[in-house]
Amino acid sequence: MKYNRHIFICTNQRPEGAAKPSCGNEHGLALVAEFKKQLKEKGLAIEIRTQSTGCLDACELGPSLVVYPDGVFYGNVQIDDVEAIVQSHLVDNQILTRLQIK
Repeated sequence: MKYNRHIFICTNQRPEGAAKPSCGNEHGLALVAEFKKQLKEKGLAIEIRTQSTGCLDACELGPSLVVYPDGVFYGNVQIDDVEAIVQSHLVDNQILTRLQIK
């Protein structure tokens, strides 16, 4: 199946006391589940694939994710932000600048 977009959400987990923070420890998997739920509710799950990924090298700005092929990174994403990202970026094709990592 060919998707129009992919959302890769960092779920990397580091041991407690690691030098860098860990998106996976900061609700990365919950973000994956919430994106899948939102996309399904809006009928977008057949066009857009959501999946977990390893480190996106934006640890200090996590939880982080990237939308491809757009190449747009979002940081400090909370569960409450998912609906806004889906509506703004994926439905309206407008980058949600308040969360964008530049």
